[in-house]
Amino acid sequence: MDINTIHYIKSNPLVYQYLRANSSWYQRLNRDPDSIHELEKEAKAYYKLTVTDRIEKFSHSIDMLSTFMDVLK
Repeated sequence: MDINTIHYIKSNPLVYQYLRANSSWYQRLNRDPDSIHELEKEAKAYYKLTVTDRIEKFSHSIDMLSTFMDVLK
């Protein structure tokens, strides 16, 4: 693995944690260091940090608040 890839992994805790949990990525990164961006996308999807996941979480919070308000009426 090249030094830039290692530095990127160490500086991004989300990617580092995902890489430790899914060690098959070490082999892929050794063969193709440019796949680091694919790894980052997969890590965000795994930890539900994508835009769609955030919108869904926000929508769920609003639904819960609405239900709470209905109970108080």
